[in-house]
Amino acid sequence: MTLTADNPTLVDLAWTDVCSLTDLEPEWGEAALLDGRQLAVFRLWDDQVVITSNLDPRTGSAVISRGIVGTRSGCPTVASPLHKESYSLITGECFGNPDLRLQIYLARVVAGRVQVAL
Repeated sequence: MTLTADNPTLVDLAWTDVCSLTDLEPEWGEAALLDGRQLAVFRLWDDQVVITSNLDPRTGSAVISRGIVGTRSGCPTVASPLHKESYSLITGECFGNPDLRLQIYLARVVAGRVQVAL
């Protein structure tokens, strides 16, 4: 979920620089390793940035950044490249298995730089 930099409720969060927004291709994932955490970074068609765990909730493999980005009823999704479970990029819920959930991190873009709250 991309947040605006001027949101006063976000002032106390610790933000970490990830990359430039222009480093990301729309509807394509990239992997990042920050503070020992495997992250998947997605730039959506509307320039919204979503950052999730890169670990597949079913297997623990670091592959989510290589998943297929799409939509389901207007909700942006990513499908795991291993077992094809589809996850909401807004809530992290798995559409096919309620026991699985993809971790979503707060993200924002400030002066063209993508940042994540860790």
